[in-house]
Amino acid sequence: MENMKSARKEDSGDVGSDLSEQIKAATKENHVRAENTQLMLSYQKGQITLTQYKVLLCSLYEIYKALEEELDRNASHPAVAPIYFPQELARLESLECDLEHFFGSDWRKKVIVPAATHRYEQRLRQIGKERPELLVAHAYTRYLGDLSGGQVLGKITQKSLGLSGKEGLSFFSFPGVTSPNRFKQLYRSRMNSIELTEAATAAVLKEAVDAFQCNIEVFDDLQKMLSVTTETGTNRTVPKQPRSHT
Repeated sequence: MENMKSARKEDSGDVGSDLSEQIKAATKENHVRAENTQLMLSYQKGQITLTQYKVLLCSLYEIYKALEEELDRNASHPAVAPIYFPQELARLESLECDLEHFFGSDWRKKVIVPAATHRYEQRLRQIGKERPELLVAHAYTRYLGDLSGGQVLGKITQKSLGLSGKEGLSFFSFPGVTSPNRFKQLYRSRMNSIELTEAATAAVLKEAVDAFQCNIEVFDDLQKMLSVTTETGTNRTVPKQPRSHT
């Protein structure tokens, strides 16, 4: 938990009314709530199981598929173009590699996600069509989180599950980013250059808060979906009435 807090501190800065700083202030409470969900607390303690990780990857795949397809479709939008970095940030291909590693070549038939993941995905599709500027909030909260606390979680995953090398851990790797801290500074600078009306800024801030709420609901749904049972000498997580991907 302390490592996650440290990752957030590295992102701190005083840049007044810049959009990135406004989002950080607006989402502070929900950010802490997301980190303190039962699933994330177990994760940070190194108690993640292989089944939990695999089911989490399934939800991340659906979320990033929606996010990145909408970012691609709106790449020329004035609010999206400044923060559009597909070569450096795109996670979809990495998630596909991880899912194939764990589930095999027919992994698409085995993707299981809870209702909260579908709601998150649907929200991304909706704003991509109706209000593309709100994608900024989701891109910021997801990608900068991946470059910060996500790196800590990657190390925990490898150690907890005893994974060798990088197989099954592609999601946490950003080969196109040589320095996460410098890239985050660039990303914030680009984001702060976006010209938004006062009403649009308020909408982006609200969407960022909602983005964290979506994550909280996904984590809680995943926890409910999984029934943890401990057997002699093993600690296995068993899916409990999951909702299949359609």
